[in-house]
Amino acid sequence: MAYELKSARFLARDALQRAVQPGDTVVDATMGNGHDTLFLAEQVGPAGHVYAFDIQESAVESTGKLLEEHHLADRVTLCCMSHSEMKRVVSGPVAAAVFNLGWLPGGDHAITTRCETTRAAVESALGLLKSGGILTVCAYPGHPEGDREREMLKEFFSSLSNRAYNVLHQVFLNAGEGAPECFIVQKL
Repeated sequence: MAYELKSARFLARDALQRAVQPGDTVVDATMGNGHDTLFLAEQVGPAGHVYAFDIQESAVESTGKLLEEHHLADRVTLCCMSHSEMKRVVSGPVAAAVFNLGWLPGGDHAITTRCETTRAAVESALGLLKSGGILTVCAYPGHPEGDREREMLKEFFSSLSNRAYNVLHQVFLNAGEGAPECFIVQKL
C-alpha cells in the first residue's frame, strides 16, 4: 500500500513534512519524550531552529539526550516552561507549531495539558505563524481534560476567519470514542 491512514499523529506529521523546509524556525509546544522535537530538528536542517516546550524537567532531560544521540542538539532550544509562555522565547515568524496534547507518555497522568494554557499557547502560536505556516494539534479525548480541550479547540478554531486561516479537523469515525483527533490550521 502506497499511502495508509494510520493515526492523528501520522496525519499531523505528514502535514508538517510538507510544510517545514530547511532553514525554517518551528515550535514544538509539547515536547514530551522528544520524538516530534527530533523530527522537526531533522526537517529544519542545520540552518533552521526548533524551540521546544514542556513543564516537566524529565521531558526536557530525555529530549536533550535524544537530540545529543542524533547530533542535533545545536538546532534546538529546550524550554522547561509552559507552552503558554512561548512568546517570551520565540519572536517569530515560524513555519510550524506542533501540539501533542495530554500527558507525557509513561509519565504521571495527573500532569496533563489544560484547556486554559492550551488555548493561550494556540493563540500565541497562531500569532507567530508566517503566511503559509501551519499549526498541528493532536487532541486526546477520552478523559475529562482531554474532552474539554477538544471541545475548546473545535469552538476556537471554528471562530477563526476563513480569510485568515484554513482549518481542518480530522477524526477517524470508526476508531471509537476517545480516539485521538487531529486539527491542522494554515495561516493564509
